[in-house]
Amino acid sequence: MPPVTALEPLTVEEDALVRALGRVMSVLPRLIDADLRRDAGISLTEYSTLMHLSESPDRRMRMSELAAACDLSLSGMTRAVARLESEHLVRRFQCDEDGRGWFAALTDAGLARLEAAYPTHLVATRRRILDHFAGIDLAAVARAFDGLSSAD
Repeated sequence: MPPVTALEPLTVEEDALVRALGRVMSVLPRLIDADLRRDAGISLTEYSTLMHLSESPDRRMRMSELAAACDLSLSGMTRAVARLESEHLVRRFQCDEDGRGWFAALTDAGLARLEAAYPTHLVATRRRILDHFAGIDLAAVARAFDGLSSAD
């Protein structure tokens, strides 16, 4: 850390950006979750889980990898998968190679639920995010966000 005397306060614009980003990180997932729950009967966490499984080879992932992909703790992922499993959208099975790990696999019913929820997610994503970036270089924004999420 630099010495306190070398620190320069945020500009008005920098402060506004940091505060707005904080609000977005808090509010945006709740808004999209509410849209999905209301219009598709599925939570954002459940949608993300089904989406990541659908994009994986053989539509399955180790639970630890799925948790990381969904940015959840392993226990949070276990609870989400248990809910999906109770609706027969996902099934869990033990890893044959090491006997300790568990896989989650997307069922045909899970894929159908994901496909049914996709239009709601698409509309929410456009309305809640993309419509606010009209005329802005999206590739540059994506690079900036990627830099934020990969910084240590």
